Amino acid sequence: MRSTLLWCACLVLLFGCAYSGQVLRKIKENVFRAQNQKAKQHLLQHSATGHQPTYRVKEGLIRQPLDQFDSQSTQTIPQRFFVNEEYWDRPDGPVFLYIGGEGAISELSVLYGHHVQMAEENGALLVALEHRFYGRSINPDGLDVVNLRHLSSRQALVDLAAFHRYISERYDLSSQNTWISFGGSYAGALSAWLRGKFPHLIYGAVASSAPVKAMLDFSTYNQVVGESLTNEAVGGSDKCLGTVWEAFAALETALLEGNVTKVGKDFSCCEPPVEPEDQAELVQSLADIFMGTVQYNKEGGPLTIGQICDVLTNKSEETQQGEGPYSRLVNLAMIYRAAVEEPCLIISHKQAVLELQNTDLKSSGFGYRQWYYQSCTEFGFFETCEDASCPFARMVTLQSQMELCPLVFGIAQGSLQSRIAFTNQFYGGDHPQTQRVLYVNGDIDPWHKLSVVRNGTKEDKDRAILIEGTAHCADMNRAGSQDSPALRKARQEIKRHVTQWLKSAAAQSV
Repeated sequence: MRSTLLWCACLVLLFGCAYSGQVLRKIKENVFRAQNQKAKQHLLQHSATGHQPTYRVKEGLIRQPLDQFDSQSTQTIPQRFFVNEEYWDRPDGPVFLYIGGEGAISELSVLYGHHVQMAEENGALLVALEHRFYGRSINPDGLDVVNLRHLSSRQALVDLAAFHRYISERYDLSSQNTWISFGGSYAGALSAWLRGKFPHLIYGAVASSAPVKAMLDFSTYNQVVGESLTNEAVGGSDKCLGTVWEAFAALETALLEGNVTKVGKDFSCCEPPVEPEDQAELVQSLADIFMGTVQYNKEGGPLTIGQICDVLTNKSEETQQGEGPYSRLVNLAMIYRAAVEEPCLIISHKQAVLELQNTDLKSSGFGYRQWYYQSCTEFGFFETCEDASCPFARMVTLQSQMELCPLVFGIAQGSLQSRIAFTNQFYGGDHPQTQRVLYVNGDIDPWHKLSVVRNGTKEDKDRAILIEGTAHCADMNRAGSQDSPALRKARQEIKRHVTQWLKSAAAQSV
């Protein structure tokens, strides 16, 4: 097996949307590494049995118009793609399109995952396209603001349509080759929207954890975090959530009373949280531990809901009996830092802004600058804590997140609401008028609040799956022995839909 597979770019099955604090970013990266390792182990075991599909994977680069809506423009942008012909039943087998989101794709995008399992079972050609301005699909000066204006979901959808044409010509495809699209998180929304805007190209779409409704103030995110922390089925409890409330109240009191030196020392901050902005970053970072754990519970993060609640309710070995909520929060932060091997907690607001302003491609990492740009121009998704249901301190405000739009990109705050309204009008929000789109969500994942989860009518039951006790994009991974019965059942339902679509398409083409 080639070494490039062993050191490939990050798998983007579990990438979560929206601007996040620096700790939540770290948790995401931890999840990516864990998922990559899991995928590589599976493929190594698979190759030991004589199967080496990696040799059948082809990597390519196509040039797309920088502005898909300006026929006079000659500027282009590179887009990376991968193709796996291992399972393809030539010449009429279906095509499974894996859509890249706000991060790099890799060979694993066509080698690992539930969609790959279904491709093997259905004789499908696997193709994956990286999203413009992410991964390696960026021009040398692509992160400058003047070029980011060509970064949008609408441009990405036309990219996908053009890629459809490119693959069809390259492999001599016809109407006999049924296309099914797959995506998770933002890419899940793109999968649904691609089917909605180009129904003549995409016969069916699976949209996992797809936030199809744009929202400026996504305060509901932290409401779900609180609810999930009380869910006994995943290790939560009312006592756990109550301790969170008390701990953050004590932290906020300490900061308001000016005990910043002690607080900084307690939480091993890289520097004392003297400035109000840094205090807000500290609160955001601590809240991120809970937010990231809930979003990615049992999907490769450094902690699980059960582990967090054990610490907060004195059930953990690391917790001393008699410790109050504030001390337990301090202890939890220490356990988190040990898990991610961080010597101190980064709370510098200035550093966070500088990272968003950095246009160096080598430091673009997971595309945080690009995604914040899309948050300011299309989606919002700002996870705030001003709602009464938020268990964290009220220092994480909408204003503090919106003000970065003009500061980093020169985008007026006053334009955000109208931009988000346009997005919902253009795509239909969480009431899309589309057929053969399957929305899959986990009920402890906060992002399900912006997806399609209704199941009251027969039509809704045929297009929405809500998985009990499951986190963000969990259904997209291969089946494992630790999967819950609800998750296994959901994958069976996804498989049933895809099989049904392929049969229906075949019948129509006769």
